[in-house]
Amino acid sequence: MYKIFISGSMRIKNLDKKVINRIDNIIESKYQVIVGDANGVDSSIQSYLQSKTVDSVTIYCTGSQPRNNHGKWLVKRVETDKKPGTRAYFTAKDISMAEDCDYGLMIWDSKSTGTLSNVLELLDQNKPSLIFVNKQKKFYKIVTILEFEQLITVMSESAFIKADKKINLTNKIHKLKNIQLNLFETNH
Repeated sequence: MYKIFISGSMRIKNLDKKVINRIDNIIESKYQVIVGDANGVDSSIQSYLQSKTVDSVTIYCTGSQPRNNHGKWLVKRVETDKKPGTRAYFTAKDISMAEDCDYGLMIWDSKSTGTLSNVLELLDQNKPSLIFVNKQKKFYKIVTILEFEQLITVMSESAFIKADKKINLTNKIHKLKNIQLNLFETNH
């Protein structure tokens, strides 16, 4: 059974109809859903899955208890030695979800660095993701670093600069480009 990692921006509280349709497809396909415990998209996804009485959900959290678990689903606690409340502390669960999934579905406000980090983590693990850019009401399929670079063109310059500072975006893109180019060259 496929596992779908669903996440997104904490600023997004309401799910677009196009996202709901994708989630309905995931439910109908009887895929396993893995989702975090944050407010925003995570909480909204949980509420929707609970309203559909979906059982095949696992909530990932760092710490002893999830911040949100609307459906009282199975919880996977991710251990980390990072300081509680920091970006690195919460990123540990995101990395674990990326490792455990087959595909990603991200709902992005075109600013959230956490969502970008998740997409990059999936790319690094050669796992595809589908990103819904909330302000455009449009999906982007991300399988290659070039597709990721197309995605980030929707960011404002200030959002890009902030992301570059917070998560070292330019260097991560460069690293993934080199990996993907090297893979391509070794196949010829």
